[in-house]
Amino acid sequence: MKDEDIIYTESSSDEIEGEFANKDSNKEPIVDQGENTISLDDEGLSDDVTYVESTEDGDVLPTKDITKKLREELKVVRKEKEEYLTGWQRAKADYVNLQKELDSSRLNISVIAKEKMARNLMPALDSFDMAFGNKESWEKVDKNWRVGVEYIYSQFITGLVDSGIEKIDQTGVPFDPSLHHSISAIPTETEAEDHTIESVIQVGYKIGERVIRPARVNIYEFKK
Repeated sequence: MKDEDIIYTESSSDEIEGEFANKDSNKEPIVDQGENTISLDDEGLSDDVTYVESTEDGDVLPTKDITKKLREELKVVRKEKEEYLTGWQRAKADYVNLQKELDSSRLNISVIAKEKMARNLMPALDSFDMAFGNKESWEKVDKNWRVGVEYIYSQFITGLVDSGIEKIDQTGVPFDPSLHHSISAIPTETEAEDHTIESVIQVGYKIGERVIRPARVNIYEFKK
């Protein structure tokens, strides 16, 4: 064939690239490993891959070395687990102790506030008790006025009781040095009355087991 018989056609670079792209578009990417050429698009390939423990040179580790390595790793994991568990238990204990301290602080603040309130009211309450204690004079007061004052006093006492503040004013009960302050001893011929409260000179007050003020009392003393 002569040169003049050859017909040349012009093709753009885009047409040429497209032609080569079409030729390779249906081919799957491959990894050339000689006879064991692997297609990267094979379905389930990643699921079939088995990871083998090996040395830095790529040699497969003997079973005993793999077992030793796994034991060492397990030992490290167990140690870390114990450290995390110990840290968590310590943090939990610190939190519980902190909660107890906060609850105790709140309780102390509440008790102190109630005690302060009671102490502020004590002078007025003592005045009521002194007025009521002189029965002869108190009975001479106008009845309507007397009933009104007694009602106001009962409101005071109700408010104290509702706040957890109790009176120490019982008679006939055994003398308790933590609740009572003895003023004088009253002789008695009845042995059962020995060291019991004969009368209350000044009412005492307490919050639970905390005594704000002990009651001042006279006690019976048995003498044969």
